[in-house]
Formats: sequence, structure tokens, C-alpha cells
Amino acid sequence: MDTWDQLYIGGRWTTPATDATIDVVSPHDGRPVGRTPHAATEDVDAAVAAAREAFDHGPWPRLHPKERVALLRSFADRYLAGQQEMADLITAEIGSPIAFSRIGQAWAGWALIDTTLQVADEVTWEEDRDSIIGTPALVRREPVGVVAAIAPWNIPQITILSKLAPALVAGCTVVVKPAAESPIDGLLMARWLEEAELPEGVVSVIPAGGDVGEHLVRHPDVDKVAFTGSTAVGRRIGAICGEQLKRVSLELGGKSAAIVLEDVELDAVLPALRFACFVNSGQACAAQTRVLAPRSRYTEVTEAIAAATQSLVVGDPTDEATEVGPMVSRRQQERVRGYIRLGLDEGATIATGGPDVPDGLEHGCYVHPTVFVDVDNRMRIAREEIFGPVLVVIPYDDEDDAVAIANDSEYGLAGSVWTADEAHGLEVARRIRTGTVGINKYAPDFRSPFGGFKASGIGREYGREGIEEYLEVQSVAR
Repeated sequence: MDTWDQLYIGGRWTTPATDATIDVVSPHDGRPVGRTPHAATEDVDAAVAAAREAFDHGPWPRLHPKERVALLRSFADRYLAGQQEMADLITAEIGSPIAFSRIGQAWAGWALIDTTLQVADEVTWEEDRDSIIGTPALVRREPVGVVAAIAPWNIPQITILSKLAPALVAGCTVVVKPAAESPIDGLLMARWLEEAELPEGVVSVIPAGGDVGEHLVRHPDVDKVAFTGSTAVGRRIGAICGEQLKRVSLELGGKSAAIVLEDVELDAVLPALRFACFVNSGQACAAQTRVLAPRSRYTEVTEAIAAATQSLVVGDPTDEATEVGPMVSRRQQERVRGYIRLGLDEGATIATGGPDVPDGLEHGCYVHPTVFVDVDNRMRIAREEIFGPVLVVIPYDDEDDAVAIANDSEYGLAGSVWTADEAHGLEVARRIRTGTVGINKYAPDFRSPFGGFKASGIGREYGREGIEEYLEVQSVAR
């Protein structure tokens, strides 16, 4: 069992304020995975105080961006060397299939750090501008201050690093709160950060639950909150930050539409479409969980998707062949099964899957990958984020109807278009009101901004725009 007894506060391993712990058990079989301290409000106060001191009086914000990048390069190198350890840990913690953990969790974590360090050169840190009063103005960008970075459990390292890496490049100091479901990988990352020898106070990592997280959000010495998680929690955080006029960025939920155009060659796109729909066992905010199919080919499309879903390998997440692992907890398992029963009550038809636990997997938090057909976009299963391996296939009459259905959602995080004509697919993509769209695939790109329209959030992560979220702009008249 992976046992930790200290928190990482201000760059030092510190005895926590209380004896409270987080016990992590495997969602595959319920066996103990590890234990970490559960940070208390006193630990938050200590971490914020260290970050405040380091920002106000320490060297980190005053280094040239290139100097910060050079120091963070050793962290990236250590992360690259530890990929397999991180992948194995995340698979044990949350049940992410190891084949995905290796690429989509651990390698992608390193790639996110590396890309952020590369795009730092694309930020215009200072520039002279012509002035109407005759003398040039200096426009400069400086770090926003102390950042609270709050991450969920589903893709824990990516959601931490999408905040931590750009905030550090910008010159901020950061308090990271990993989710209580996945605390161990956050502390492993802290160990690797320690080896980078950043100045004292620059980073803290304090795993905890929601109450402690709210204390962090409300802390008067926090200048900005960066949060990934549910829309409901995001609204609460946004309200708190609004009251305090505190900077905030929110990456929230999604109910993304995959528009299958009439000209599509199904055999060519099914592997990529299946992956986009069921990525990380469906526990992904950008999963393409609404498939929109032309009414003229509805039966063909639904039968093909059902067959592709039936071929998914469900089981032990440590098995290289597994494509869908368990839900993160019994609570999440019951939530997803509840939505499957709700879909039946709403009048939808199950093409494959169902609410029963898969045979032979009763010991874990498993759910049948499920496809609903005969779905109307007004049904709750078509409107609410289920966060599990559940798809709905909705018919449309023409492309205008498809775009209208895709946009008829409170969310606007992601989407995709599947077609034999990529140029035409781009035309359709331009009409979809979401932060990211893929054509014949869906995968975010770390050089390009990621984030949502509408209830899917505020602000952007990744790329140059991700760094700029952690900068204030100052104009100096001369």
C-alpha cells in the first residue's frame, strides 16, 4: 500500500495539522491502494501564506520568463522519466485502463508540461505601442499572483498540470488541491517538483475534499482560482470569486455532439468515433456522448455503433487489452446505472448494454457500455452529463437540423463532425457553438486553447492562451 504521512507545503514536506486521512481503494476490486493525509483548513492557511510570501517577496515572479522555463525543464525531464510509475498509480487509484493511463494520463502530462514551456516564447511579455499623446506606451504582462488550482479525479494529472504549468511559467505561486478520489498521484508529482528545486513557497500540494476546497477558494490571499469539475460546483466557485472580484477560470461539464454526416464512410471512422465516445471509460468531460445521425441512415449508424460498443473489452484496468474499466466509485457506478434506468423510463430503447452489472465483474464498480436509440434531444439522458460509458444516438433531418440539435444544450465544451469531405466538415464545425471541435477525430491539442462556451466554463487552458490566463496587463505611459 502506498502510504504518505506528510503534505507538500511551500516546497517542504510538512506534518499535517490533523490526523485525518484519505483512504484510497481500488474501484476494480475494493483492495487498499494507499493512504494520504486529508488537508485541513489550517493546512490551507499555511500553504497560502507560503505562496503569498513567495509571491510578494521571493525571487520567482521576478525571474525572467526564460529563467523560469529553464528551472521547470528539470521537472519536465523528471516527469518523463516517471511516466510508467504515474500510469500504474492512476490506474490503481481511479481504474483508468492502463493502455489509456500510459498515453492519455502520464505521457500526456509530460507533453502538457513540455508544450507549455515551448509556447512561453509565443507570449508577448512586453511591447511598445504608439500613443495618441505622442510618447510610446509600454504594455507589459505580469503574473496574477497566488493561484488556487483545484482538480478533479478523472484525468487528475492533466487537469492539475493544465493549471500548474502555465501558472508557474507566468510567475505565479500555486496551491494545488487534488481530488480526494485521486490524492496519491498529486503527491507523487510534488516529489518530482521537489527535485526541480524551485524557490521556497512556490508550490504546495494539499489533497482534500470539497469543504477544504471552498476554504481555499474563499481565502483572501488567493488572487485567482482555476477549477476543473462539475458545472454545479463551478457555478458556486464563480459566485464566490464574483463577490470578491477574484480572477477565475472554470473548465466544466459537457454533453458533446458527434455529428455523423450523410456522406460518412462508417467503416473508416468507427474506430476513432468509438474512442471519442468512450475515452477514459466515458469519465471525461469532452467525451462525445450525443451521436447525431442522419435519419436516412439512422438504422445503419445505430447498428454500427451498437456493434462497435459490444466489441469493447470491459474489465481489469491493469490488463493491456481493457478499453473500459470501472467507474471511480460505487457512488459513481450507481449514478450511471441510475441514468440508464432513467433512459428506459423516458422511452428510449437500449441497443446494447443496460443497467445490470456486467457478469463476472460484480466485485468492482463496473457498468455496461450502453447505447440508447430512439432518443429525443429533450430527454434528460440527452441533456445531462452522465459521466460514464453511455451514449445516445439522435436522428436529424438535414444539416441545419443537426447543427440546431448540437447547439441545443446548456453545454459547449467539445464536439466533432464525421464526414468523407473534410472541407465540408470544417464548414459544419464553424457553426457549432463549442470551444473545441474535431473533424473525423476528437482529441484536444496542447498548443491550441481548450475550454467551453456557455455552462461549460470560462477561460481557456493550453497553448499561449493558457499562459495568458495567469497574467495581468499593465500599461506604462512614458
